[in-house]
Amino acid sequence: MQVKTTWSGRLVAALAFSVGLGLAGTAQAQTTDYPDVRQKLEATFTDIAIDEIRPTPFPGLLEVRIGNELVYVNPEVDFLMQGSLVDIKERIDLTSQRKEELNKVDFSQLPLDKAIKTVKGDGSRQLVVFEDPNCIYCKKLHTELKDMDNVTIYSMMYPILSPDSAAKAESIWCAEEPGKALSDWMLNGTAPQARSCEHPIKDILTAGMSMDIRGTPALIFEDGSRVSGFLPKDQLDAKLTQSSVKP
Repeated sequence: MQVKTTWSGRLVAALAFSVGLGLAGTAQAQTTDYPDVRQKLEATFTDIAIDEIRPTPFPGLLEVRIGNELVYVNPEVDFLMQGSLVDIKERIDLTSQRKEELNKVDFSQLPLDKAIKTVKGDGSRQLVVFEDPNCIYCKKLHTELKDMDNVTIYSMMYPILSPDSAAKAESIWCAEEPGKALSDWMLNGTAPQARSCEHPIKDILTAGMSMDIRGTPALIFEDGSRVSGFLPKDQLDAKLTQSSVKP
């Protein structure tokens, strides 16, 4: 995955570990549990906004949610831990499981009308891709998707990586055949003809940032699950099939 290098947050400095602030400061606290813990943390780390504090299966360890990032503290707030909490007996990464739950989105609420739409076969499986024209792994993803069947791909132009990403994204969107222009560039390196028109790229950027998408490609599947980064064809095909199954 390629990540926009200019993203940073005060949380990094405040907590001295590498988690971005993202949208943590914009969220409202969703629980009043553990008010003493909240008070101590917010008094120590004045630049953060805690969204939720809740117990974990580990006795004496609390989960602290800041946006979609998770850290852990003891009730006395003597220690703070970043990392994965793993259920050894069940062999489940509880932190990853929880983050996947937090990162889920409502697929029906995505701005699909602002995407470049490509239908392959019967189009029965659906995938949204936030991608930058200069993203190497986005180009690799196009190679994997090229011969995949029965999928509808919604490509969201998300130019965050390079100074000329926005111009390329706009030219692709404004092309007479946006899908072909996108494919020609991502698969063959054929640069789109420079064009300008009314386009939804700013709206897509706003939507992506509201979901804390910081790098490309970002994949969103029909069940709302997300993958940050490239997937090879076999994993992508399996995930598409799994996510399209209705409960």
